[in-house]
Amino acid sequence: MLLEIPNVLTAEQVAQCRRAMEQAEWVDGRVTAGPQSALAKDNQQLPEDHPVARQMGDLILEALQGDALFMAAALPLRVFPPLFNRYGPGQSFGTHVDNAVRQSKGIGHRIRTDLSATLFFTHPEEYDGGELVIEDTYGAHSVKLPAGHMVLYPSTSLHHVTPVTRGARVCSFFWIQSMVRDDGERWLLFDLDMAVQRLNQESRDSEVAVRLTGVYHNLLRRWAEI
Repeated sequence: MLLEIPNVLTAEQVAQCRRAMEQAEWVDGRVTAGPQSALAKDNQQLPEDHPVARQMGDLILEALQGDALFMAAALPLRVFPPLFNRYGPGQSFGTHVDNAVRQSKGIGHRIRTDLSATLFFTHPEEYDGGELVIEDTYGAHSVKLPAGHMVLYPSTSLHHVTPVTRGARVCSFFWIQSMVRDDGERWLLFDLDMAVQRLNQESRDSEVAVRLTGVYHNLLRRWAEI
């Protein structure tokens, strides 16, 4: 499942974060890369324990808690504290797959990376290149979203960031451990959830919607790991 989630942050929140990032000290992005990814990674990153990173990460996590589309699609059990990266001219990240397990300095436990998320802080017209290219069974999908928008995709996907040729690409990235490990099962639940919501919008007294809601929760009960 590859899903765009619009307006995770407001324009004011994006501007606030960008001002904070302009004053922060950036380091080599390979500090959080695995041995294989480090060979392909060329960008800058805010240190994981930087006060600005933690403050902005809390802002993102709070916004996601109130985002119905994210909650329905991810069914989150745990969310890795958001990290922040910047690609300048000539920088890129070659094809790689995210580590299966991550542990943050800010949390005392590991998480399994079921879903990856990229939240954009720069608008597409501010930089050339820098597309996030995600591969799945249907081919390669190029993603370059407005500031404040986010893309959610399976962490099992091969993906890369194309070289930036003008300006700078600034994003947050993080991972989610879902209550439902399997991407196919999670997509079926999301599709069913969206159908039930549509039925409820069309008719508040829909016996079909009630029955399908029961099917949804029984499937979630069967598949959820908590």
